[in-house]
Amino acid sequence: MHICFLMYPWERIDPETDTTLRLVHECAQRGHTVAITTTSGLTIRDSSVYGFCQIIKKGMKISDNIPRFYRSAEFHKARLPMAGFDCIFMRANPPLDNLALNFLDSVKGDTLIINDLEGLRVANNKLYTASMSGAASQYIPATHVSKNRDYLQRVLEESESDKMILKPLNGFGGHGVIVIEKSARQNFSSLLDFYIGTDEQSNYVILQDYIEGAEEGDKRILMLNGEPIGAMRRVPASGEFRSNVHAGGSVVRHTITREERELCAAIGPKLVRDGLYFTGLDVIGNKLVEVNVLSPGGITRINKLNRVRLQKQVIDFAENIINSKELLVQRKSAYRQAVENANL
Repeated sequence: MHICFLMYPWERIDPETDTTLRLVHECAQRGHTVAITTTSGLTIRDSSVYGFCQIIKKGMKISDNIPRFYRSAEFHKARLPMAGFDCIFMRANPPLDNLALNFLDSVKGDTLIINDLEGLRVANNKLYTASMSGAASQYIPATHVSKNRDYLQRVLEESESDKMILKPLNGFGGHGVIVIEKSARQNFSSLLDFYIGTDEQSNYVILQDYIEGAEEGDKRILMLNGEPIGAMRRVPASGEFRSNVHAGGSVVRHTITREERELCAAIGPKLVRDGLYFTGLDVIGNKLVEVNVLSPGGITRINKLNRVRLQKQVIDFAENIINSKELLVQRKSAYRQAVENANL
């Protein structure tokens, strides 16, 4: 199979922890043609979308040791038609480049894209989680999204909780997430000025109920095709409430609880409907805080904590879809030939 990873530059990979590298390595070990490109490497020529790609050289020895594979990988460069790939993994880091999605619109009918372009468009920020309805809504903490300062001030004052969470709508990696103590609300107006900005270039912010137990950390649950495949608990550093590893947090083993499986069962069908096949759920207590749909991470740490290889499941899933599509095309061709032979 021919598989492309639309990702960050190869040289920026941390080989000890990177999830995308594990997926690339798994594909290479299986003998697939593996190419990587970046959003800036996309181009259009003669009405077709191409990517300036680095292709892992065929015949090179693929080490079982992933950091060693990273250091020894050999590439050749070529401009390749994106429609020529059986699968494209969207692994670029947030924030989402919407133009990259527009480039790929022309190939989505012929190529499996993980995650689906339309799904990425609707779920590329925290509004996706905040607006979930139906069975999923019971797992969403009370959330307010606005750029109206008076409204947000009123929400804080009327809240029954002693504290709330304030964060930018388009933030990622825990950047800009702060706890607002109700007793310190005299500073809230200044914080809103900073987060929302000027009227000409104002930004939406999220004001969310503080979930008790957040100081003990959160759980990252990886979902594949609507089902949980692994999890870890992230513990904040001393004096820090954010549990993101980038904010100094650490990770410990976590077994998915019955309540968390119920949460996954409520959220999973919507993720699949939206083409969000591989995602990361951030859960505090029994509340869903965020759905990570663009380059979700955590495979490496979950693998080490549980002695598993989750990348195998992800690539198995992609292969199964590609094989089923190829079978459908073969059957369609046979039926089409039968119709043509009938001289209708």
